[in-house]
Amino acid sequence: MDLHELTTTVTAAARAVEDRYVFPERGIAIAATLRSHLEAGRYAACPGPEALAELVTADLHAAGNDLHLRLLFHEEGAVGEQDEAELEAFWADQARRTAGGMRRVERLDDNIALVEIGPVIGHPGVAGEAMTAAMSLVADADALVLDARGCRGGSPDGVVLLLSHLFGAEPVRLSDIESREEGTRQFWTSAVVPGRRFGPDKPVAVLVGPDTFSGGEGLAFDLQEQRRATIVGQPTRGGAHPRIGLAVHPQLELTLPVARSVSLFTGENWEGRGIQPDVEVPADDSLDTALVMLRH
Repeated sequence: MDLHELTTTVTAAARAVEDRYVFPERGIAIAATLRSHLEAGRYAACPGPEALAELVTADLHAAGNDLHLRLLFHEEGAVGEQDEAELEAFWADQARRTAGGMRRVERLDDNIALVEIGPVIGHPGVAGEAMTAAMSLVADADALVLDARGCRGGSPDGVVLLLSHLFGAEPVRLSDIESREEGTRQFWTSAVVPGRRFGPDKPVAVLVGPDTFSGGEGLAFDLQEQRRATIVGQPTRGGAHPRIGLAVHPQLELTLPVARSVSLFTGENWEGRGIQPDVEVPADDSLDTALVMLRH
């Protein structure tokens, strides 16, 4: 990268963090750190955008301690929220290729259903049919396992759609999301769902592990707080700040946290701590453990 390209990229990232990061004062401090490193020549030796992404991400994590705050390299080209049509097409294509995040639906012995979720939970606008189909298939099971060990994120609205199938017709308020741009948004389960409900009374286990992140953690967090499921496995990674993507270079996307999840009960979330399982076992053993638990 030449000096002009490098300077333009880092400056754009710093400005976005300063203007839009979920915590304004911390955003100002993080942006100042990037600008200081830029002026000191820390990034000058980067041979290309991939190397710059790695170095800037390390600095963002050191300054902000936020796993969602990253500079990502995309060899095929970065797409940000400013490219609305391309972004919508990307998410629609991902939903099509991954069945909206419904990796596997299976009926196990003793009428226990398993739904494996990942890599991300899709938005209902593009993934709703697949999610509804999956949850309708398990509606008649006597117990349910949601495997979120490989779920790295997803749409908050998609999480709500999934969870609505696990409660009754009376709406239940889940965790809120607060942002500096939109204030507080409440999330409630739906009184009416497409397809069939699993319902509020049958047992549910959620499998988690060190790869569970963001939207996957949000699913486990809400079910744990509502005492609707037993969380089984290892502590998760700890990313509770919903983010947007901004293209700051043709091949570099700044993932920028612009909001925070908020518990109705504590006012806190799982950022930096992760979800702590109710039954802690190695993630590889969590399915067997959950099945033994549900069969008794």
